[in-house]
Amino acid sequence: MEYTVEAFKKVEQVQRIIIPTSGPELESARALFRDGSSVNDSKPEILCIEGGSERQHSISNAMQFVGDVDLVAIHDAVRPFIMVKDILECCEAAQNTGAAILAVKARDTVKMADGSGNITETLERDKVWLAQTPQVFKKNILLQAYREAVKLKKVFTDDASLVEQAGFPVKVIPGDDRNFKITYPDDIYRAKTIIEDLWQK
Repeated sequence: MEYTVEAFKKVEQVQRIIIPTSGPELESARALFRDGSSVNDSKPEILCIEGGSERQHSISNAMQFVGDVDLVAIHDAVRPFIMVKDILECCEAAQNTGAAILAVKARDTVKMADGSGNITETLERDKVWLAQTPQVFKKNILLQAYREAVKLKKVFTDDASLVEQAGFPVKVIPGDDRNFKITYPDDIYRAKTIIEDLWQK
């Protein structure tokens, strides 16, 4: 989380970093950025809040604290190797279009399958993008998308899906393979390799 927060602290336009987390981890998160943390020495303000049972609910809680801003950037804490230039490019695109996300093109052929494991469709690989974060939106668009989701009583896997469902176009900005999501134990080894490479530079 410290690596992730440090990246966003380097973006001059960022006014506040809001971290939704589970109730049992809330005090630990607050202590991390309050007591002796390397990222606790300057602006922007870092605010840790209690999240929800789903990602969507956590972001909804966080939206109550964003304040008077034009853009909201939503990022996974488990993507600690986000590059500042990619944050800025995504924000610039969202400023121009209303919504933008980072994504990388699929390298492998993507198959669709039914519940029995039988292939039903082969997607055109050159049209397939693997979504990353940050996902950046104009605040009014994101708020409208969340209101629509509540009406539909649906839970979406990412915020771009909410915005798409609400009828807004979302721009794709090519991302970086290093901005991967630490999900499985093996990902820690990959993360260590990236950190060692960054230290050497």
